[in-house]
Amino acid sequence: MLSMILRRLGTSTVSIALLVTIVFFMIHATPGGPAYSILGVRATPAAVAALNRQMGLDHPIWQQYGTWWMHLAQGNLGYSYTQHAPVASLMGSYLQNTLLLYVLATVIAILFSIFIGMVQGAWAERFGGKVIGALQITFYAMPVFFIGSILILVFAIDLGWLPSGGISGSGNGGTLDYLRHMLLPAVTLALPITAGLSRYFGHQARNDYRLDYVRTARARGVPPLRLALNHVLRNAIRPLVTVIGMMIPYIFVGGILTESVFNYPGLGWLLWRSALNQDYPTLTAIVLLIGILTIVGNLAADLVNSILDVRVRYE
Repeated sequence: MLSMILRRLGTSTVSIALLVTIVFFMIHATPGGPAYSILGVRATPAAVAALNRQMGLDHPIWQQYGTWWMHLAQGNLGYSYTQHAPVASLMGSYLQNTLLLYVLATVIAILFSIFIGMVQGAWAERFGGKVIGALQITFYAMPVFFIGSILILVFAIDLGWLPSGGISGSGNGGTLDYLRHMLLPAVTLALPITAGLSRYFGHQARNDYRLDYVRTARARGVPPLRLALNHVLRNAIRPLVTVIGMMIPYIFVGGILTESVFNYPGLGWLLWRSALNQDYPTLTAIVLLIGILTIVGNLAADLVNSILDVRVRYE
């Protein structure tokens, strides 16, 4: 187990370094620059050159790259060009909102995936199972921004039940107001995830319903609910943990679009704004953090899977 963790950490470190390197050179190769975002498109070349010198952007790209790694080794993520704040403190203020949104969306997705998958597995040969499968494909193929726009149109504009964006109302509504603002973004992010997870889980449940010991338990008169919980769910849920770990990158990508659609102040929204304004330090630091969280999430999923399934062995 320990050797597996060390190997995964080693390969993950290399992957993160390559990811950050690619992103660093890609964003520095784009035309324009943060100086135009700060000064405006009508800024004079002299003003742009002066601001680039002030921000250290007049140095060769390889020197900027080396400087960034030196600062990272010292725990310095840089200074945001557009937000006028240290990147570390800036990310900390947005990270909490993102984690709360992702946790809520993941909990919603897992609970509904298990329920829908169990129903689909039990109804595999029925018309209801076919309908569930068609709906899963439909929602999985829907873009997140389309789902979010529909939910805003229905529940925020037409019905007026929930706010259309932001994170709090005009007053201090407390926890309830915070949850009301999080609900639509969380459901938007959870729907495609639920479609994918429930389809996979339903396939596992269907196979487990066909196992000999499950057929024997059913023939002995075990009630359907007990049969599902004690015989099918326990086995079908183990591979689901691995799939959840594999979908972590999708959660981050979907979260970027979701936060942008709902104007939700999280890391995805900050990443989107930083990309538009070519805020190099903020953009690179967020990509680094997302890479680290993705690796940690996948490693945690592998560890949980090894605990749930004693057949899993790592040398």
